[in-house]
Amino acid sequence: MHVTHDADAGAAPPITFDDFLRVDIRVGTIVAAEPFPETRKPAFKLTIDFGPTLGTKRSSAQITEHYTCEALIGRQVAAVVNFPPRQIGKFMSQVFTLGFPDADGKVVLVSPDVTVPDGGRLF
Repeated sequence: MHVTHDADAGAAPPITFDDFLRVDIRVGTIVAAEPFPETRKPAFKLTIDFGPTLGTKRSSAQITEHYTCEALIGRQVAAVVNFPPRQIGKFMSQVFTLGFPDADGKVVLVSPDVTVPDGGRLF
């Protein structure tokens, strides 16, 4: 699922700090990536290691324009880990991998620029 955002739109309505804390965004390392040809839009099936507390989780990500499966292995990414799982065809996506749109609307992953411990929470 991707939401199209208008870069020229104003900011979303204000939220409280408690609202922000309810969204659990963690960092994890991609340990497996494979094509997901059954989807309507090109995507990959990702397995992401969020460390010993959360373990590994799976995600479907429409990121085929900028990434290959091979290049994704070992890359750290940010994901929302407390959304309910979402069934995508025969695949259960457990986390929502985060990205920003490039100039053409294609997804660029959110990643720390220095390696951090898997499972770390965004603050």
